Amino acid sequence: MSKPLFVLNGPNLNRLGTREPQVYGTATLADIQRLCERAAGDVAVDFRQSNHEGQLIDWLHEAEDKALAVVLNPAGYGHTSVSLRDAAACLSIPLVECHLSNTAAREDFRRTSLISPVAAGVIQGFGPASYELAVIAALRLTGATA
Repeated sequence: MSKPLFVLNGPNLNRLGTREPQVYGTATLADIQRLCERAAGDVAVDFRQSNHEGQLIDWLHEAEDKALAVVLNPAGYGHTSVSLRDAAACLSIPLVECHLSNTAAREDFRRTSLISPVAAGVIQGFGPASYELAVIAALRLTGATA
């Protein structure tokens, strides 16, 4: 059995669809999950969300052994969590950082990501399409085709 692609989502993303739609749009996390599954083609997607930093860290540790690659939207933890960054840095598989909004065009505190320097790449600012592009990129980095 081949390994799945992990798509991991950080805090407050469970509120998509109602949370600041002027920034994040009206798509729900379930909508984004379906988009990721379509983009992955024959590759299984293990799609998860947590509001808890330690849970995200545990999932990154699990990904090392069980995943083909990781798409990570760290949400606010991307700007604040050294521990999440360290867990991402431990991966020997590709990790693509993903954000719905263009964090570089937002508040100053959102402009620095602790994850970006240890990610294979960053895709942001395209709304839900950011996830689709991140899935495609992550799979291409592994040699898998979507």
